[in-house]
Amino acid sequence: MTQFRTLEWTGSALRLLDQRRLPAETIYLDLGDAREVAEAIRTMVVRGAPAIGAAAAYGLALAAQRAPAERLLDALEEAADVLRRSRPTAVNLFWAIQRVMDKVHANHALDADALRALVLSEAHAIAEEDVAVNKRIAQHGQSLVPDGATIIHHCNTGSLATVDYGTALGVIRYAHEIGKRIHVYLDETRPRLQGAKLSAWELNQLGVPHTVIVDGASGFVMRRHKVDLCIVGADRIAANGDTANKIGTYNLALVARAHGVPFYVAAPTSTIDLSIRSGDEIPIEERGADEVACVGATRVVPEGSPVLNYAFDVTPAHLITAIITEAGVVYPPYEEGLARAVRSRSEAR
Repeated sequence: MTQFRTLEWTGSALRLLDQRRLPAETIYLDLGDAREVAEAIRTMVVRGAPAIGAAAAYGLALAAQRAPAERLLDALEEAADVLRRSRPTAVNLFWAIQRVMDKVHANHALDADALRALVLSEAHAIAEEDVAVNKRIAQHGQSLVPDGATIIHHCNTGSLATVDYGTALGVIRYAHEIGKRIHVYLDETRPRLQGAKLSAWELNQLGVPHTVIVDGASGFVMRRHKVDLCIVGADRIAANGDTANKIGTYNLALVARAHGVPFYVAAPTSTIDLSIRSGDEIPIEERGADEVACVGATRVVPEGSPVLNYAFDVTPAHLITAIITEAGVVYPPYEEGLARAVRSRSEAR
């Protein structure tokens, strides 16, 4: 396990590592109700699709704890609605909320204390399963990572983006732990610098050799250095394999294709949304202009110049070499393989 915890249940609050303060400070926040959790998700105190899902589940547990018995079901529905609106692209958010609420609806006749305990138990289960799922993803990914590999990674997909261990960075971490002599180039990941701030911080903690590069350098790095693979995470995967991930992922996939470098996505099956036929149907979050217009407290874009700030982009399935899940590695054509992977999750439960 890592030495830090992205999120933790204290018994009366959800404790989150404030990722906005890293790497300069390690600050934990204790949140006491669902609205605070929703705001923490919206403002990226917590980020990464699996971590967002677990946080939302605990947000529902907080709502259940604080609601009077006579309003418990209504309070949970209201909290679920607030949490759903916090970020639109990451499907794990909706998956976790629906999983908890399905359990609530199936057991609505229980008394209030029993229902509160049920909601908390389901949140715990989501968090615990995330760690186990990530480790299986890491193990399945090893067939794609040769000893001595040079890897490019985008954004942050490690313990900070999950409950623990990580998805794409989990594959990298496991390769390092079993003795593969890897080196990782980390895209800085503008505009919020999750690669430079968060992934570099994690790999420093783990002792994984790495180098931070600007997003625009990936093509030249592939040309100048021998890059063996790119690996990224996902916030939502459509039924056909189109993948929404942090803005800049599509560019990296195009550059990888131009240089003949395999491009892998690592994600839990909870990130696969079979109700979405293609990436064209995935809602893409737009964030505030200041993330782009300002560097720290300094404005670098002239006043009056408009900013378009997509938080995510969609990488078409034909640019993705394979998708690594806890059910195994899925290769094109993706429709059948992704559906089979999702079925395996349902059967396992």
